[in-house]
Amino acid sequence: MGLWFGGFDRGKEGPVNHSFKISRRGVAAGLAGLALARTLPAQAQEGRDWLDPKLLAAAKKEGPLTVYSSTNEQEGLPLFKIFEDATGIKFNYIRGNDASLTSRIAIETRAKQPSFDIVHISNAHKLPQQLLAQFDPPEAKHIAPLARDQNRRWYGVYTIYTTPAFNTKQVSRADLPKSFEEFAQRKEWAGKIAIDHTDIEWLRGIMQFHGEQRGTALVREIAANLKPVLTDGRLAMARSVAAGEYLFALNNFVNLTLNVKLAGGAIDFFPLDPVPLYYAQVAVSAMAPNPNAARLAANFMLSRDCQVFYAKFGRLPTRGDVETNPPGIIKQIEVRKVVRTQFSQEEEKRLRQQFEALLRKR
Repeated sequence: MGLWFGGFDRGKEGPVNHSFKISRRGVAAGLAGLALARTLPAQAQEGRDWLDPKLLAAAKKEGPLTVYSSTNEQEGLPLFKIFEDATGIKFNYIRGNDASLTSRIAIETRAKQPSFDIVHISNAHKLPQQLLAQFDPPEAKHIAPLARDQNRRWYGVYTIYTTPAFNTKQVSRADLPKSFEEFAQRKEWAGKIAIDHTDIEWLRGIMQFHGEQRGTALVREIAANLKPVLTDGRLAMARSVAAGEYLFALNNFVNLTLNVKLAGGAIDFFPLDPVPLYYAQVAVSAMAPNPNAARLAANFMLSRDCQVFYAKFGRLPTRGDVETNPPGIIKQIEVRKVVRTQFSQEEEKRLRQQFEALLRKR
């Protein structure tokens, strides 16, 4: 039996349950995260440069902060406990994948019952711009320029690089392919390679790097020769590779590969051209019930406090003054060609259709 965590928002139609279920394993990991939050370096714990006294005073007059986030509870709950301990502001943490959270926001918007203060997903840029407040968090000056939205509606909290990954017990690093073209010729690995069934960022990266005609031919060759298995869930895929269910992930988030590796899993990443790049973003609702707490929390998420904490789990910071875990990860990745993959909802629909045609219908 699992345990339930959550809070309630009261709208015109009565309370809306924001609870979610976590397994015992998740609770244990969350408690470990809470312990980790208390052992952050003194510089990260005591600096608190993000804590604007005037904004904090205004935020304290508001209600609990409501966070919509795709980050797992094992990391998200202890992360916002750091925020709560520093500010005294309580929070409700509503966790879902990007698709479920964006759908929820759309439903609440149509019902004119906005309930979130900040959203922390990789697709905040795809939300209708009028739903997101324009704001200038002071901590944004410390993050990479590409991680700042030109319209000031979202900011990158951590960097999502995507690369292949392999089982380190069953595949020698010396045997790894040096390119996707070489990968496509390794027919002996057919059926032992996984890719998430929604990984249109990888497809977009291939097309950007090679061009539509050559990229399409390469993906067709990969599909025909390697017969990749389409999986559901990237963290689950990383764990499956580490367990030996698959020899490779054709593509996965580097931070999830590192997350499993840091937990003792037999997995590592190896970058090939191209390396798709995008960001896990934070945005503030233009109709936030608690606008001051929302801006304070968004600034916190760009701070050293937040990014040092995230780095402990293998997530890759957007700040230049926070080292990766293990050190030097970004340098290892950027020896390859990095391509930023960010696209509109219209292009997303086209890419999904193309992914289905190339990788599922064979």
